[in-house]
Amino acid sequence: MTNNQLTDSGQLRHFLTIEGLKKPLLTEIMDRAEQFSSISNRQVKKVPLLRGKTIMNLFFENSTRTRTTFELAAKRLSADVMSLNISTSATTKGESLLDTLHNLEAMHTDLFVVRHNQSGAAEFIAQHVAPHVSVINAGDGCHAHPTQAMLDMFTIRRHKQHFPDLSVAIVGDILHSRVARSQIQALATLGVGEIRVIGPKTLLPTNCQSLGVHVYHDMENGLADVDVVIMLRLQHERMQGALLPSAREYFNSYGLTEDKLQRAKPDAIVMHPGPINRGIEIASSVADGPQSVILEQVTHGIAIRMAVMSMALGAQSEQHETHS
Repeated sequence: MTNNQLTDSGQLRHFLTIEGLKKPLLTEIMDRAEQFSSISNRQVKKVPLLRGKTIMNLFFENSTRTRTTFELAAKRLSADVMSLNISTSATTKGESLLDTLHNLEAMHTDLFVVRHNQSGAAEFIAQHVAPHVSVINAGDGCHAHPTQAMLDMFTIRRHKQHFPDLSVAIVGDILHSRVARSQIQALATLGVGEIRVIGPKTLLPTNCQSLGVHVYHDMENGLADVDVVIMLRLQHERMQGALLPSAREYFNSYGLTEDKLQRAKPDAIVMHPGPINRGIEIASSVADGPQSVILEQVTHGIAIRMAVMSMALGAQSEQHETHS
């Protein structure tokens, strides 16, 4: 699958998963995002890089932050962007996903940004689009959320520079989190010194060690001397059955408080992909505190998504020209 993400010359065509991608490509995404990050501070927040391109957001699952940052990223690249509200689209009238896709392709769409509650949906779409069309996965089921992982890596690099020196702890609902899967793959590819996962046994995958992580069930031990703390949202909508005690018990054991954060290094940064469940995953005093970079993550999401879209469309048009 991952070979299908790249053109024959090794450039990005689709961005569906971090798995299988090499460190130079992930570094290139971050380097390009660095170039785009200053655009937000300009009076005119646009560059003409994707002028004349059409980008279609297909969100089959609700999202505010991801959809908005993809829209802003496309507009800042001067692309024409359209967000399709799937709940009012023809798919609810019985039109199949592929029929919808081919109709949108007929409108000369260059790139689809796809968010879906079924794992593998973005890959399925990528297998059926025309050769000149690119697909970016904006989150599929419990499988992957590659742009979220990359904006997290970019945020870490901004604060900590060198990945091999770092110890990173990911805390909470690893089992249902597409973000955690993509983060672990990205951290490992970038050569992070130590990746820890912290959570109750019911919220950790059974094959956790095979991911190359150190597993902790005790929060305070798990946070000892880490450089980065990534809190995860509890994925209530993806859980089946009672995997948790009460919210209060969960917060007592795995919620990030100022006291627990003191176990990490004094200059540790605190991250969360959002939306935050305050008082369940993280105390407000930590979420809004001096070590939190949660709002920075949102800002960096625009630059990362600009980078990925420009790389995918740049590679796609280059490939198209060489075959035409």
